[in-house]
Amino acid sequence: MTVTPRPAAHTGASGAARDSDVREIDTGVPPTRFARGWHCLGLLSEFDDGEPHSITVFGTKLALWIHDGEVNILDAYCRHMGGDLSQGSIRDGNVACPFHGWMWKGNGRCAGVPYAKRNPKLAKTRSWPTMIRNGQVFVYNDPEGNPPPDDCVVPELDEVGSDAWTGWTWNRLVIEGSNCREIIDNVVDMAHFFYVHYALPDYFKNVFEGETAAQYMNSHGRPDIDFGSGYAESRLESMAAYYGPSYMLNPMVQFYGDFKIETILTNCHYPIDANSFVLMYGVVAKVPDGMTGEQASRMAHKISKGVEVGFLQDVEIWKNKTRIDNPLLVEEDGPVYQLRRWYEQFYVDKADVSDEMTQRFEYEIDTTKAVENWSIEVAENLRRKQEREAAEAAAPEDSSADNSSDTDTRV
Repeated sequence: MTVTPRPAAHTGASGAARDSDVREIDTGVPPTRFARGWHCLGLLSEFDDGEPHSITVFGTKLALWIHDGEVNILDAYCRHMGGDLSQGSIRDGNVACPFHGWMWKGNGRCAGVPYAKRNPKLAKTRSWPTMIRNGQVFVYNDPEGNPPPDDCVVPELDEVGSDAWTGWTWNRLVIEGSNCREIIDNVVDMAHFFYVHYALPDYFKNVFEGETAAQYMNSHGRPDIDFGSGYAESRLESMAAYYGPSYMLNPMVQFYGDFKIETILTNCHYPIDANSFVLMYGVVAKVPDGMTGEQASRMAHKISKGVEVGFLQDVEIWKNKTRIDNPLLVEEDGPVYQLRRWYEQFYVDKADVSDEMTQRFEYEIDTTKAVENWSIEVAENLRRKQEREAAEAAAPEDSSADNSSDTDTRV
């Protein structure tokens, strides 16, 4: 599938560009299957209330409940007459259908029919592999129906549950009209940090190996953007890595002058269908010396709000861009095609995963020229800002607007 712009009329000595000179956009098509691997569905505390919960994921609806610390997930629709199990209740650790009371165990077997003499021996619905890790609930998807591997790629965080760190903040957004790949591309996208997240990357490197794709970045904030921190300068040291197709952990150290904040951001998602997904993100923060746990939690929530601003800026881009399978790149755009090849391993049968998809690959971007040019743009923005402020300070006060309104309508 291609998006073909309307040909423009060209005049002049150079003549019109030939059709063969125009690079067309190949939008491709989203994958027809969902990624193999572990997908985070949210915090354990969101689901651990003794009730069934509804989750729309992988193009279907699931029923999730927790009993005695164990996560159970079944296909949502009862195999008897199609009732929605996620709208039912929990009885003796089993989920009971609201339609006729049929009860189902976490392993998918029928636990009982209240009005029947005997249970149907072969009655079974689909159950899904689950896991609790880092205080979060995971479900495993494999289109081939294989169980999850013994060696789980998702690391366990010693910081979660430690008195030296806060608990998770947590937020979720539903992204409509975009495939999950859009967020994955950010792993290699150095330049968008300047335009979308207002950062100047001083160092940027990617490493792909096995089922892990990592991004190493050192950056400093744009001085022409007011971040509201109260500090003129800020620096960030970050290592963000995807562990599998949808779960990212991002340990960060943020420097505000001499003050240092250590956090771990998780950025994870699960597909609703081929063209929408749920994006979730949360932060745990190390309790700085001299701070109480409550103060550190408030700090973590403030950091999380800042993260939300960044994600919402990404979302606006995703909502308005087109899918593009043949991006036109320069050296500083990073290894986009190599990243997509790494990502492809989760969308093919396990037997078809090639060495090219999983072998170690490293790529470091020289950010010197980019930062040099961006610094010129930043300096010009600061000069214009100073001129505006000087002009406003020199302008006489408008006496007619003394007490008539306290509202500034400028945008």
